[in-house]
Amino acid sequence: MGVTKLDIRAQTRAVIENIRDILQSAGADLSDLVETQAFLVNMNDFGGYNEVWAEYFDYEGPTRTTVAVHQLPHPHLLIEIKAVAYKPIAGEA
Repeated sequence: MGVTKLDIRAQTRAVIENIRDILQSAGADLSDLVETQAFLVNMNDFGGYNEVWAEYFDYEGPTRTTVAVHQLPHPHLLIEIKAVAYKPIAGEA
């Protein structure tokens, strides 16, 4: 009916799952993340984002910076996450 439901929990889960898929394609996983930066269009969404974050990471998870931004490239996007991972090559440390 022309209505779009924007759900921070669903979008956060989708972004983290996309990051997981990218890492797996490189032989890594979410435990290899060392740093993330999350960009929220609305800081009122922090609670929902944080709930989903806790499903994937605990206090030993990657460092995290979360900031508010005016907008993201598409009007339906509520969140974007930049992630940095480190996975040593086998035999190196």
